Amino acid sequence: MHKIEQHWNQQVAGSIAAVSSSLYVGKAGPMVHTSACIASILGQGGSRKYKLTCTWLRYFKNDRDRRDLVTCGAGAGMAAAFRAPVGGVLFALECVSSWWRSALLWRAFFTTAVVAVVLRVLINICRSGKCGLFGKGGLIMFDVTSEDVPYHLVDLTLVVILGVIGGIFGSLYNFLLDKVLRFYTLIHQKGHVYKFLLAASVSIFTSCCLFGLPWLASCKPCPAGLAEACPSIGRSGNFKKFQCAPGHYNDLASLFFNTNDDAIRNLYSLNTDTVFQKSSVFLFLVTTYFLSIISYGLALPSGLFVPVILSGATLGRLTGMLMGSHATLNNGLFAVIGSASLLSGTMRMTVSVCVIMLELTNNLLLLPLLMLVSLISKTVADAFTANIYDLIVKLKGLPYLESHAEPYMRQLTVGDVVGGPLQVFNSVEKVGNIVHVLKATGHHGFPVVDEPPISDSPVLLGLILRSHLLVLLKKKQFVHTRAISSIDTTKEFSADDFAKRGSGKNELIDAIELTAEEMNMYVDLHQFTNTSPYTVVETMSLAKALILVREVGLRHLLVIPKSTSVRNASHLNSLCLCLFLWDAYRWHIDKA
Repeated sequence: MHKIEQHWNQQVAGSIAAVSSSLYVGKAGPMVHTSACIASILGQGGSRKYKLTCTWLRYFKNDRDRRDLVTCGAGAGMAAAFRAPVGGVLFALECVSSWWRSALLWRAFFTTAVVAVVLRVLINICRSGKCGLFGKGGLIMFDVTSEDVPYHLVDLTLVVILGVIGGIFGSLYNFLLDKVLRFYTLIHQKGHVYKFLLAASVSIFTSCCLFGLPWLASCKPCPAGLAEACPSIGRSGNFKKFQCAPGHYNDLASLFFNTNDDAIRNLYSLNTDTVFQKSSVFLFLVTTYFLSIISYGLALPSGLFVPVILSGATLGRLTGMLMGSHATLNNGLFAVIGSASLLSGTMRMTVSVCVIMLELTNNLLLLPLLMLVSLISKTVADAFTANIYDLIVKLKGLPYLESHAEPYMRQLTVGDVVGGPLQVFNSVEKVGNIVHVLKATGHHGFPVVDEPPISDSPVLLGLILRSHLLVLLKKKQFVHTRAISSIDTTKEFSADDFAKRGSGKNELIDAIELTAEEMNMYVDLHQFTNTSPYTVVETMSLAKALILVREVGLRHLLVIPKSTSVRNASHLNSLCLCLFLWDAYRWHIDKA
């Protein structure tokens, strides 16, 4: 719990500093992570440090509800980052959760709806200008509303080409980012000083690019009939002077010397086809593309959504400028389509990308084009590399359960992959044996078997969790003989005794003191064993077992012999797959 709270604080402070430092990093990733951390804290009963504890939070102290809270938290973070409540729900569905059900759908929808209401209230409060740039544009961050978006067959061809280019650039982005992260990992292993020096070096290099590259662009005279001042006065605007004569502006400086949001807004703006030069847009594309790659992975909270949207917008606008009169679509609309293309090429999301882009731009007429470009970009990118999240999971060395079965799995059965020796408990087990197994292994669950003289032959009784065994040892509800207890020992326990503990609060076997006499006593596990665990026969296809674990969200799957009874306990195999959440919130497995 304390580590999650500390991580939450670091994410909030670090994200504010990183985004405001002109580094090409996004705010969406840290906000999703922060929201998930808050949800995880609530799922563990709240935080005593911040006095956020409530009695009713104990009802969430179980694996399913805690997973649901983290999923809803991730969707809320995305909804808050882009003011896209429906997009946040779809992001949680498409990218975060591997086990979705109807109850989780409306819970996530309710969460993001609350986010939208709170955002709206805060935006209205900040309309007075006391909050700086926050709240401008309302809930629509990049409004490109059009009464009509005419496009012809040639435009559809260009959209297809842009989808292919986005898929290629997206897969290349993932490839380069994977190499950079591996290099950064080697540097980070050397200590905190090297982490600081690396972050400082990238920051200095970024500043040099921001102040040096605009010198390569020529000054342009301000267009006539503008609604805003040219050159721009203040912190934001489309026309930065940057050493130009009065009445002139530097278009490349106008992109560099703005926040990422303002730069995206400038690229999305309609009827500005002559504002930017092709050379400036190309130089900005190369710079943002590579700076966003080297900025991610530093020792600071950072996201990828905004940098990818910015690079994609630049790519789309450059494509529109190169097409010139051959295209009917406005260059600003090409920028919107380019963002969707590169997002799908890197993140491999389709539905959530379309909806997020619609909520960002408030232009429903672009939906068919966004759907087309997203599908093409994802299909092309899948042919080269995996999506960015899977690459990061693999780089972290976390065992990850893929959503699909590999072809070779269809030729194997679950009996071919189970490992041994298996740790099995008798239904009435000796205390010393339980203590020995708990100290020797780190398994989360153990099969329980009825053996003679309790039963005629060894039969699987069910599954008991490690945490429950620790509770039984701590309460010392032992019997002197190896026989089924006639006393209802469950009355000695409360529901809170078996409630899931928070992070870092698990009982340790070494903390339980037992005498030599108690070690020779027995524990009746009948009343504490889950007698209806998911079980499959050893001849079941490995591919089907993977789908079962993945789709149902199982934590343990018991593999038993094909016969109805077990002739020998050593023939009982167990495939225990411990699933847990990591960085926003993806499924992983750990054999136990």
